[in-house]
This record gives sequence, structure tokens and C-alpha cells, in this order.
Amino acid sequence: MVYLIFFIVCFLASVIGAICGIGGGVVIKPVLDALGILDVEVISFLSGCTVLSMTTYSVLKGKLSGTSKVDQRTGMPLALGAAVGGLLGKAMFSWVLAVSPDKNRVGAIQAGCLMLITVGTLVYTIFKSKVKTLHISNMICCAVIGMVLGIMSSFLGIGGGPINLVVLFFFFSMTTKTAAENSLYIIFFSQIASLLSSLIKGNVPEFGIGLLILMAGGGICGGIAGRALNKKLPDRTVDKLFMGIMVVIIFINIYNIWKFMG
Repeated sequence: MVYLIFFIVCFLASVIGAICGIGGGVVIKPVLDALGILDVEVISFLSGCTVLSMTTYSVLKGKLSGTSKVDQRTGMPLALGAAVGGLLGKAMFSWVLAVSPDKNRVGAIQAGCLMLITVGTLVYTIFKSKVKTLHISNMICCAVIGMVLGIMSSFLGIGGGPINLVVLFFFFSMTTKTAAENSLYIIFFSQIASLLSSLIKGNVPEFGIGLLILMAGGGICGGIAGRALNKKLPDRTVDKLFMGIMVVIIFINIYNIWKFMG
């Protein structure tokens, strides 16, 4: 029964993640934290692996089909910066675990950071039509922006999340669907770097391999379904879905903060 719940959560989160470009981890991490079945370190790792499986499918499918909307002039520096940020974010998470052995406190910190980011993202999304956006093309600026995104996604164990879209909207004036695809591209690189760092340093928590396969499978299946739906849904519908998910995530994180600190 537990495995079925994990698969359903990963599948639905990845469907939403592929449609909106939020990766899925921003849903998987807080939902599994709320269930309280595994500790925060294991959930962060498995969430990252699930997001990586979904983004791998989405990125490769876009490249092989020739439908990718990623502009390599900005996309590659963003992705490489995100890879570096993924390593730094993983190091930050390991440091926090080392100085604060209380994993509930670490979970509360993650939930609090994610809640603040999500609230800010929701506010921006509501008023984005009134905000004057930029058109950044400088490679160094792109790499720095990507690095910041990679740090946040890796540290929080969410694989990218809503902050990616806000950054792509504001700094690069991307449309909703273009931002979604570029976001998944960034997440793909940051999660590869984060996973390799864990494997090289031996910072892989203990878990059942069957659970990893099930969650990754849910991520891939969700990515397939989400990518198909993304092509059919208009930008306005994607925006509404995105804002609705943000509201749900905010309330889940409020609950998680209370649970971890209680």
C-alpha cells in the first residue's frame, strides 16, 4: 500500500511538473514529508532521483523529436551554472545535516524556505502581466542565475520548482510553455550534478532499491503524460494550474513546519 501511494504521488507530481515546468519535486518533497514515512534525507534524495528521471525523458524527447524550445545561447550557460549550483546546494545540505543532527529541524528549515519561495512565486505570477521583464543574453549573467537556481533546487531537494519559472519569466521574458521547457532543461543538469556528488562522496542514504525504481518509474510515466498534455493545453490553463498547485504547496509546507517543530 505504501509503495502504491509513493507511485501515485510521483506520477501525479511529474504530470504537473512536466506541464508547468516545475520538475515535480516541489510537490513530491512536501507531500512525502507530510506523510512522515521516511526521514528528510531519504526523501530529498529519492525526490531528486524521481525528478531526474522525469526531466531526462522530457529533455531527450524534445531533442530527438526536434521540438525543443531551449535556446542554447542562454539555455546552456543556465544549465551549466545550475550544475555547479547543484553541487554547492548538495554541500550546503550536507553541512546543515552535520551541524544540526536533528533531522526534524532540517525538515522544518527546508519547508520554511520552500514556503517563502512559493509565496513569492505565487504573488509574482498573479501580477506578472504588470511587471516589466528583461531580456538577458550575457553568458556570465546566465551562468550566475543558473547557479543560484541550482543551489536552491539541490538544497531543498525539489529539483527546481516554481522559482525557475519566475526567473525565466522576469529575466528572459519567456512565454509560459517556453519557460516550462527551459526550466526542465536546467533541472536536468542540476540534478545530474547533485546525484553524482552524492555517489562520489558516498552520501547516499539507506533505502529499498525497489522504492527508487518505483518512484523513478512514476516520474517517467508522469513525464510522458505531462508532456502530451502540455502540447494540448493553452498557456492560460497552464498558468491557472500552476497557481493552484502553488496554493496547495504553501498549505502543505505550513503543515510540515508545524509537524517538524511540534
